[in-house]
Order: sequence, then C-alpha cells, then structure tokens
Amino acid sequence: MRAIWTGSIAFGLVNVPVKLYSATEDHDVRMHQVHAKDGGRIRNQHRCQECGKVIDFDDIVKAYDDGDHRVVLTHEDFEALPADDSSDLDVLQFVPSDQIDPIMLEKAYFLEPTSKTPKAYLLLRQTLKDTDRTAIVKLTLRTRTRLAVLRVCGKLLMIQTLRWADEIRDVNFKGVDSRAKISKKELEMSAELVDSYSEDFTPEEFTDDYQEELRKLIDAKIESGDSLDLEKTFSEDDEDDESSGDVVDLMEALRKSVDSSRKSTGKSRKTTGKNRKTTGKKTSKKRTG
Repeated sequence: MRAIWTGSIAFGLVNVPVKLYSATEDHDVRMHQVHAKDGGRIRNQHRCQECGKVIDFDDIVKAYDDGDHRVVLTHEDFEALPADDSSDLDVLQFVPSDQIDPIMLEKAYFLEPTSKTPKAYLLLRQTLKDTDRTAIVKLTLRTRTRLAVLRVCGKLLMIQTLRWADEIRDVNFKGVDSRAKISKKELEMSAELVDSYSEDFTPEEFTDDYQEELRKLIDAKIESGDSLDLEKTFSEDDEDDESSGDVVDLMEALRKSVDSSRKSTGKSRKTTGKNRKTTGKKTSKKRTG
C-alpha cells in the first residue's frame, strides 16, 4: 500500500508527522469494451466536432459551457489559479462528534504515524476518544484544498473529506410536512417491528452477490478455454521511504499552545467588555438628553 500524501497534523505548536493512505478500495471486477467478433480492445478517440480530426491529449483543454457561452481555459489559466501546497493538515476546530452529518462525508483515509516516537499521535487519538470530539481540518490533496474531519477509527486516526455546505441540496418534498395524524397504536406497532429487526451491525455478513457471481462466471469461462491468451506485465511502485520528522517536545508544545489559547481568549473577553461599556455610555447619554 502506497502513501498518497506525507505531512503533519498541526494544531497549536504541536505537530504530528503522518502519512495518508486510502482507506477503501473498489472490489468491482474491471471490464473493458471489446469487438464481439475478434475480442480486440475498443479504444476511445477524442474527435473534434468542428474539424472532425482526432485530437492528441496534449492539445485538449477544458471549457465551461452554460448553454449561451463557452469559456475555454488553458493549462496556463489553471496554473495561474491560487493553489495551496502546504504539507500540513491544519486543525481548524474541535467539535462534538454528533454534529457531523453523515451526508457531508466523502472519501476516507487512514493516517500512519511516521515519527520515531509516536506519542503525539497516540495522545491525540486518546484525547479525541475521551472527549468525544472530532477535528475539522484543512488539507491540500492534488493542489486542491479540502475540508475534512479527523477522527478515531479503532487504533487509528483517520480523515474523511467533507462536501462543502453549498453542495448539499436544499429540498422540500411534498408530504414531509403533512399533518396526517399518527395514532399511538400505530407508533407502538412500528416500534415493535423495528425492534424485531434490531441487532448489532456486522458488515462482514453482507457480500456483493453480483460481483461474486460475475467472478465465478469469468473463472468458469477461463477453465473451459473460452478466453483469449494475453500476456500482461504488472509492476508496483516502490513504497515511499521518506524519513520521519524530528521528535517534538510534546509537553512543552502543549503547554505553550494552551497558554497562547488562554491569552487569546482573555484578550477577546476584555475587548468584548470594553465594547459593552462604550455602548452603555451612548445609551445613557441618549436617555439623559
């Protein structure tokens, strides 16, 4: 398994060196389009609708089309856009875990500690677990800045990228606001039905029947000789072997971070107090006049 990102979890003055690995994989059987007559692979060609020519990949750019206008964007246009290349996974805030709506969750990644002494990793894991908190973090993957959650998954820390708030559709279907009366007896019967199906979730018990049968069908065709004999060479990239970061003085970093946070909170309260006082004086003046 190859790491797709290397960096550090950063909060306050604490840095936790980690590597990022995809937590899931697709188990679907990969298929290709072939010519039914001779089994030859079908190759897609990028053909221009204007000139009719087949276009090389290097000559293809992207465009935005709203129906009335088409804006062509070149490779240089995209390179000019601001892109964060930070190798830090910045913690923005810690929130109660039950405030994260599952509809916002996207792809999941495991985090591996890379420091020679993974104490900071273990401390963060235990703290999140004990406080039932989830960290909201920002990271850059493939030049795109993403919002994500950092949470505990068994013995590991993991992150899951989040959809942005404006990506969640706001809908109101007919019927959801219905005032249809539900009787007490109906609720009791419904609860009884739910209870009859209630048990602990064991994902290992469920399998993808379609994919299993598809694999059996492919194996049967190979055994019967109903297949083409193709030579393929597979190669795997070497594992990433970057050296881990320096070991931090964890207690000192934590102490300074807490002190800094307290001072910041104190200043904020003083400022708020002054603002309230000033407002009070203005109100008093108006009443006197």
